[in-house]
Amino acid sequence: MKKPPLLLDFEKPLAELEERIQQIRDLAVESGENANVSDRIRDLEARATQLRRDIFKSLSPSQRLQLARHPRRPSTLDYIQAIADDWMELHGDRGGSDDPALVGGIARFAGRSVVMLGHQKGRDTKDNVARNFGMASPGGYRKALRLMEHAHRFGMPILTFIDTPGAWAGVEAEHLGQGEAIARNLREMFRFNVPVICTTIGEGGSGGALGIGVGDRLLMFEHAVYTVATPEACAAILWKDASKAPQAAEALRITAWDLKELGILDRLLPEPPGGVHSDPVGGANILKAALTEELEALLGMTSEQRCQLRYQKFRHIGMFLEGATPSSNGRL
Repeated sequence: MKKPPLLLDFEKPLAELEERIQQIRDLAVESGENANVSDRIRDLEARATQLRRDIFKSLSPSQRLQLARHPRRPSTLDYIQAIADDWMELHGDRGGSDDPALVGGIARFAGRSVVMLGHQKGRDTKDNVARNFGMASPGGYRKALRLMEHAHRFGMPILTFIDTPGAWAGVEAEHLGQGEAIARNLREMFRFNVPVICTTIGEGGSGGALGIGVGDRLLMFEHAVYTVATPEACAAILWKDASKAPQAAEALRITAWDLKELGILDRLLPEPPGGVHSDPVGGANILKAALTEELEALLGMTSEQRCQLRYQKFRHIGMFLEGATPSSNGRL
């Protein structure tokens, strides 16, 4: 049985129009008057296409955040199963932990062996609780580092998929060394001599995202977000009022378009009309094509060139010249 669509507020006018089209089509079939209403259906379908284009072209940052968090948005495992020819998940950090909020393993991609890993949210409430809503523990980041060390040792490119509201912020996580685990990943990812491509597929939150986010290239779906803190947390800190999250989302500049303008994002991936949750196969094809192209370019460099590229990329993030023109973004 097909699941009913989960509609966001700004999607409802489009859904109502599409439902009206389907009702007219069904009535025409029942009455045998397909030819008489075909022009009307075509007109309504054209209106629906234009409405979809208008809605998704003018989304606010808070609306893009809703799309990034959409329950039906494809997850890391969805993409891996769609773009990899073979996949073997590996478990454990070799320290007694196997965090289900961060998954990884060996795959076959574009004709070569690679290591793929990423945050994994649940597909329903029960799964979300089991995976801690994609908020990885210290053991998850240590597992990720173990897999990346394996890739470094055997010359396999690393593909990471970012989709988390942030690292697990519980007291127990601090006892287990959350900050140390993320910091170690940041340090070690700079030295790997294999290509590292990071893709934000949904929500990229704070140090939880950065823990697997240091790479030669950063890709991002157009309705994904990347932020130092969730807009709700930012609003609570600045104004003591989480309801001001939309205002915080505007100020934080969390969208892919913002990051592209700031020079942080290397490649913006367009989403199918209506977002990747409306066409997961189309989204996977877009991702696969982009990863294949970026991987081929990086494999054409020496390991020293890639490491220097990675180092310079992060050294230049956040560097501005006061009074620079907007077109240049003040980048040094």
